[in-house]
Amino acid sequence: MADSSQSLAALSAQLAERAAALAASVGGPLTPPAYLELVRSSDSVKTMADQLLKLCVQQSRDAGHTWQEIGDLLGVTRQAAFQRFGKPIDPRTGAPMDKTVRMTDAAERAVEIVTAVLEDRMAEARRSFNAQVLEAFTDEVRGSGLATVTGLVGAFEGFAEGEPFVRRIGDHTVVDIPLHYEAGDMKARVAFDTDEKVAGIFILAPDTP
Repeated sequence: MADSSQSLAALSAQLAERAAALAASVGGPLTPPAYLELVRSSDSVKTMADQLLKLCVQQSRDAGHTWQEIGDLLGVTRQAAFQRFGKPIDPRTGAPMDKTVRMTDAAERAVEIVTAVLEDRMAEARRSFNAQVLEAFTDEVRGSGLATVTGLVGAFEGFAEGEPFVRRIGDHTVVDIPLHYEAGDMKARVAFDTDEKVAGIFILAPDTP
């Protein structure tokens, strides 16, 4: 725990230094900032803050706090907290599971695919489907699914506030996208397989794990 505490202190100090550098790069009323430097500094602060958050979550777990407690603090479900910060063990190998997201454009592609499905541009959407989804996701299935959602929350009004949530679950890259309907919010979920093809696409309640 001492090493972990020292790491926390060191990381906090580094974050403070980077935040101070970001504040300094803003400049003054008579000196316009170097905007690209602001982008670089902001990205550096975000990266360091993410590292610090992961370490704090790890120490909270080591201290006996539950995923429910951590999820409540972060405004997400306990499963979402675990998916973001947990260290699952692969039951097939006994080794830690690789959670690295290698699809750098997963969020953008998921948004494009969901938009195409919602706007009935299925020929475009199907170019991204794997063989199983291509066979199963017929026009009838699409129409029935969208009708069910409409019956629950009314007409689709656009993408809701919040960034797409991207993570790796097992062998899949999974993206959740907030959606706004006239009577409530939902989320689209797109799962990509190892070939970066769509292995599943759903519209779910926003609190679905």
